[in-house]
Amino acid sequence: MTTGFALAIHGGAGVAPRAQMSQDREAAYHAALARVLRTGESVLEAGGAALDAVTAAVAALEDEPLFNAGRGAVFTRDGTHEMDAAIMDGCTRRAGAVAGIIGPRNPVQLARAVMEQTDHVMMIGDGALALARDAGLAFEEDAYFFTQARWDSLQETLRMQADGTFDNDPSRRHGTVGAVARDRDGNLAAATSTGGMTAKRAGRVGDSPIIGAGTFANNVTCAISATGDGEAFIRHVVAHEIDARMRHAGQSLADAAEHVVQVELAAHEGSGGLIAIDCDGNVVMPFNCDGMYRGSVREGEAMQTAVYE
Repeated sequence: MTTGFALAIHGGAGVAPRAQMSQDREAAYHAALARVLRTGESVLEAGGAALDAVTAAVAALEDEPLFNAGRGAVFTRDGTHEMDAAIMDGCTRRAGAVAGIIGPRNPVQLARAVMEQTDHVMMIGDGALALARDAGLAFEEDAYFFTQARWDSLQETLRMQADGTFDNDPSRRHGTVGAVARDRDGNLAAATSTGGMTAKRAGRVGDSPIIGAGTFANNVTCAISATGDGEAFIRHVVAHEIDARMRHAGQSLADAAEHVVQVELAAHEGSGGLIAIDCDGNVVMPFNCDGMYRGSVREGEAMQTAVYE
């Protein structure tokens, strides 16, 4: 338990098997996670709100081309980008989400604009983009979101699908970023952003922008940001299931999250993981796959980053 702030982030459960991860590339992921943690931590150190910390952290993750969100988003099968994001305030239970957008540099900021500047929770299409312009958010051309690694992954995936050799490499299925935080006032918040799945159908929406599935925050219990097979996380309403176990069964965050990820999801081939923080500042980051890019920091303690076990 902590009476100070705490922050956890993830860069997705789309981690290549350890044998395929070079030391230099793993070091680059650790460095990127540390940069993002410092961004969110600086907000909380200055007495800022959990909501501001998760917004800043996820925007920083979106700016890192290593991760599948914002600048590093994967491509649809048509060679385009469609991004989803959500944010939720555990104090007020307000939430905002966007789906299938391209243009705004930081989708998480548009999700927050939905929450704060409209009466809605989720927006898509031209209406969402009009809101982004009205809110003065930064836009980028398509070329900004292009990364060679993601393009090469699309071509490989399309080839494997055509050849009938498609495998279950999590790096094609699990890309998401997110953050959860508790501020010094005890308020919780969560935010999640993603480019989706490599070679997904145009119009596909995963769990990230769905409140209660991939993103959730409630001051009474916990804040959660998930990453993994989105369809499974939606069907099992993962984030809300953890909250419900805490409220109705009296389970701890650790027990509730462990059961949902390692038992319920695993039993239905729901590969992935999540980061979560409870009202006392306890952080858990369970996953049931090879690894998950993740990190955390508590007030007065050194930050930690990890990729595998």
